[in-house]
Amino acid sequence: MQRAGRHGRQAPEGGPMENGVGQEPGTPEPPAATGPAAPRPPRARPRLVFHTQLAHGSPTGRIEGFTNVKELYAKIAEVFDISPTEILFCTLNTHKVDMQKLLGGQIGLEDFIFAHVRGETKEVEVTKTEDALGLTITDNGAGYAFIKRIKEGSIINRLQTVCVGDSIEAINDHTIVGCRHYEVARMLRELPRAQPFTLRLVQPKKAFDMIGQRTRSSKSPGEGRVTSGKETLRLRTQGPAVLEEGPSPSEEEAARRVDDLLESYMGIRDSELASTMVEAAKGSPSVAQLAQGLDSVLGEFAFPQEFVAEVWAAVCQPKGGQE
Repeated sequence: MQRAGRHGRQAPEGGPMENGVGQEPGTPEPPAATGPAAPRPPRARPRLVFHTQLAHGSPTGRIEGFTNVKELYAKIAEVFDISPTEILFCTLNTHKVDMQKLLGGQIGLEDFIFAHVRGETKEVEVTKTEDALGLTITDNGAGYAFIKRIKEGSIINRLQTVCVGDSIEAINDHTIVGCRHYEVARMLRELPRAQPFTLRLVQPKKAFDMIGQRTRSSKSPGEGRVTSGKETLRLRTQGPAVLEEGPSPSEEEAARRVDDLLESYMGIRDSELASTMVEAAKGSPSVAQLAQGLDSVLGEFAFPQEFVAEVWAAVCQPKGGQE
C-alpha cells in the first residue's frame, strides 16, 4: 500500500510514486533490479551530549565522547580549564552535596552533571574510643575516597568539622589518594584504640546557597541509583560505554539490600559494586558458587564467607533465610 504524502495527498492516479514525486502518465517505469539489493548503510550512532556545571557556580558546558569516570572527569576539566584532579565527585541534577544523587556507573540520558571541586583543606585529630568511627566511605572511581555517611551518636558525629562529602586525603600524614574506598575503610578499622590519629580532609568548594551539607544517615530505596527505568549510559572500566535500560524496581531493591550489607560489614557504600554482586548472585545457584565467582573477579575485597551468604540470601531468597 502506498503511504500518504506529507499533507495526506495520494499518488496521482495512473502514476506511481518515485521518491515521493508523482510520475506523469506514460512515463516508462525504471527497470527492475536484477541483482541483490545493495546493503543499507549502518545507522549512525546518535551523539550523546551531556550538560555540566561546576557545583559552586559556573557557565554551562557540554561534554561527550567519554567511556569511564576518569574520561568523564577529563572532559569536564577540559571544558572549565581545570585539572581533573580538582574534581572530588559529581552529583546528578543537583548542585548540593547530596549523597543520594551521586554519579555512579550509569547516567540517565537527560541527567545534568554537577562537578564538586576541591575547596579548603582541614585537619582533625580523632581518638578511637570504640571500634567503629561511624563513617561510611565511598569513592569517585578516579582516586578519591570521601565520606558518604556519618552515623548518629558516633565518634565522627561529635566532630563538627567533619562533614559528608569531605574527601579523605591522608591518615597520619600518609596519603591515601589513589586508594579505593574499601582500602581506606580497612585502614581506619585497623587503627588502634585510645591512640589519637589525624585525618587530613578536603571539603568541596561551596556556593553561598549550599546549606545543609552535614547530612545524616537517612536511607531511601533509590539511594545511589541515577536511573528511573529510562535508557541510561553505562560506564565501564574497560571497553566502550553502552546504552541500556535502567534497572527494574526488583533489581534496584536487591542492589539496595546488598549496598546495606556492604555498609554493615565493610563500612563502604558502592551502588555499582552492589549491582555487580546482584548480577553475580542471580547466576549462582549456591552460596559456594557465588563465593567462587566473587573471588575470581573481586578477590581484592576478601569478602568473608558469612557476608557472601547474606548477599546470596538477599538476592535469591529476599523473603526468607538461607536453607
